[in-house]
Amino acid sequence: MKFWKLHGAGNDFIAVDGETYIIDDYSEFAKNVCHRHFGIGADGILVYKKTDDADAQMVYYNSDGSIAKMCGNGIRCFAKFIYDNKLVDKTEFKVKTLDGIKNISIDVKNNKIENIKVNMGKANFDPKAVPVNTEKDIFINEKIEIDGVSINISSILIGVPHSVVFVDKIDKEFILNYGPEIEKLDIFPQKTNVNFVKVIDENNIKVFTWERGCGYTLACGTGICSSVVIANYLELVSDKVNVESEGGKLFIEVTEDTIYMNGPAVKICEGLLEVK
Repeated sequence: MKFWKLHGAGNDFIAVDGETYIIDDYSEFAKNVCHRHFGIGADGILVYKKTDDADAQMVYYNSDGSIAKMCGNGIRCFAKFIYDNKLVDKTEFKVKTLDGIKNISIDVKNNKIENIKVNMGKANFDPKAVPVNTEKDIFINEKIEIDGVSINISSILIGVPHSVVFVDKIDKEFILNYGPEIEKLDIFPQKTNVNFVKVIDENNIKVFTWERGCGYTLACGTGICSSVVIANYLELVSDKVNVESEGGKLFIEVTEDTIYMNGPAVKICEGLLEVK
């Protein structure tokens, strides 16, 4: 099976043409090929499928075999994969996901993609949609306690559940300790992604993410969008924000109706995978 490996801000993926190569069990395939010792190694898989509803359909699975409705860094890499492989022949196109159809705009100069802009849709603040087990109308800046430590947390849905914790400094040990604890709290029946955010100024933030189904990742596109949306809602940042993660940088624009994610997608390599 031919594959590409790509990354978006350090979030890495394996992309394959699901029309040329038939995969019976995406979950098992993802677990096998994403394994960093016995497979290629990645945070997830991107599979191209045809659809009558859009120009392409993205099937996405996390490295643990769990399906996800959406992946922000993943959809940029998917866009590059299908454009460079001529599975789409235009710079503006629609991609179907389990979170709906996403509009993609690609900036191409000298036959090379320089930036990919994705209309991510609108954030959902309804706790029932996230979901969060609470009687409150929104779950923003709420206090939780883990092992005697009090933490303020905010949760919304942008394709997948995201929670945001604002911190005074980025502390990797704190993230690795509390990320998995927050992910599996009883109040999150479908678990949650956890984003630790340091606000630099009104136009710049840093985001480090503990990702549901993956663990610590170098970047998370939907998590970065969620972090900007919540920071903007709390009036900590403006509506145009540069975001730095450990793996790279994205530019997020928040309007009343939608969220725009701007960033790169980089091809690492391509090759042949022996499928057993």
